[in-house]
Amino acid sequence: MRGVVAAGHPLTAEAGARVLREGGNAVDAAVAAVLMSFVSESPLTGPGAGGFMLVHTGGGESHLLDFFVAAPGRGIAHPDPVPLVPIDVEFAAGAVQRFNCGPSSCGAYGNPAGLAEALRRFGTLDLGQLTAQPARAARDGVEVTAMQAFLFGVLAPIMRSTPEASAIYEPEGRPLREGETLRWPELGDLLERLGSEGPGFLYTGDVARSISDWVLERGGLLTSGDLAAYEVVERRPASARFRGREVLTNPPPSSGGILIADALELLDRIDRPGDTVALAEVIASTNRARDEEFLEGLSSEDYARRFLASDVLDEVAGDIASRLGSTTHVSVMDADGVCASVTCSNGSCSGVVVPGTGVHLNNMLGEEDLNPRGFHRHPAGSRVPSMMSPTVVLRDGRPEIALGSAGSNRIRSAIVQTVAGVIDGGLAAQEAVDASRLHVEGGLVDAEPGVDPVALGALEASGWRLRRFPERNLYFGGVQAVVRDAQTGALTGGGDPRRGGVAVPAQ
Repeated sequence: MRGVVAAGHPLTAEAGARVLREGGNAVDAAVAAVLMSFVSESPLTGPGAGGFMLVHTGGGESHLLDFFVAAPGRGIAHPDPVPLVPIDVEFAAGAVQRFNCGPSSCGAYGNPAGLAEALRRFGTLDLGQLTAQPARAARDGVEVTAMQAFLFGVLAPIMRSTPEASAIYEPEGRPLREGETLRWPELGDLLERLGSEGPGFLYTGDVARSISDWVLERGGLLTSGDLAAYEVVERRPASARFRGREVLTNPPPSSGGILIADALELLDRIDRPGDTVALAEVIASTNRARDEEFLEGLSSEDYARRFLASDVLDEVAGDIASRLGSTTHVSVMDADGVCASVTCSNGSCSGVVVPGTGVHLNNMLGEEDLNPRGFHRHPAGSRVPSMMSPTVVLRDGRPEIALGSAGSNRIRSAIVQTVAGVIDGGLAAQEAVDASRLHVEGGLVDAEPGVDPVALGALEASGWRLRRFPERNLYFGGVQAVVRDAQTGALTGGGDPRRGGVAVPAQ
């Protein structure tokens, strides 16, 4: 066994597994998988998106690379963006989330720079060795899966907002259907050039100028200065304790990671494994923690440590106990102890496809979850806070779980429940990913079939509103996880069926 790759699409996972079989390490495989996801999981990710990669090396070091989207507007004295275009996306009856797209939703992308940096620092292969296969797939076309067809239908109002996006995703005047083929030759050209030249042309070269000019001419804020100044940032992972393990995840200025750390430490203090009511109260507690002070604190250096201070957590845990109170992810572990957990996102996408470039830009400036204090309030050049939370669980210093999730605000609850399922429930990777989930937002508890009905009844009796989903739904995230058995060292993977995910071993 060379390793295991868990990802949101069979082609994505297989691209990473192929690299492992050919002798690459986990980071090589993760980069290969993400590059393929640009084609197979479009429009959820791509060169116009951003992300984070958490790497644990064979030498026992952990590194978090932040290549998420940066706020645009450098050099614009008096920004006056055109209005955002609101789109309501219905995941299921009554479960509606508003997204905002258009040129004023587009920030400075980081995926090309981040993947190149990860490979340079932690990989063993050259970028050109990893771009040929996805470039060929983009030109030849990839077959649309049932999950992709569903997403194209859900996102159809965004795709129809511009003729450039419509030409790719609705070439016959309707969303592509299962079994049909999505082709994007310009993306193939971009990937080939990325492999031969590196990412510079996307930040300071001709493609950067074309993208900036296109967005500015349509009332957006993305300038050449924004792209030229973009840098990958290394951060110290946020750390929490759970059942004797160390949990490493995404630190500030992103918000999702420390809320996950907060939830797991609270569950550890309450010590009620498998208690659904306790889980709901913990998720609700982390929601309440996301107040104005929290949002202000994300920009400060030492905020993660202060937010997770033991005395504060003990107080909250005691209170809870007394009241018993569009994104892709790739996870890889290899046989040598290296693991990579990488989450990338185009948001729900902007609909802004720049002709001749192969780039569909993100809509992070229009995501309500990432802009809780209002739109266009982030200073130019600053990172947009994110819920994305690539996570690694260490047991005795060795990776036991590598995971992450799609799912906007549901990322936090999906990751917490999967970690608890593996550690408290003793579940295998796929079982933990498949397990029924709940999510708490405001006074509402959303629940999939299979969540403990007695616990749901207790929550309802205590004043919570319940919304029961008739089947598993992508609304509850898309966790991709790899687990190493502490006793045998055997690797297993779990791909989330809610998002068409699969796990592929590299034998």
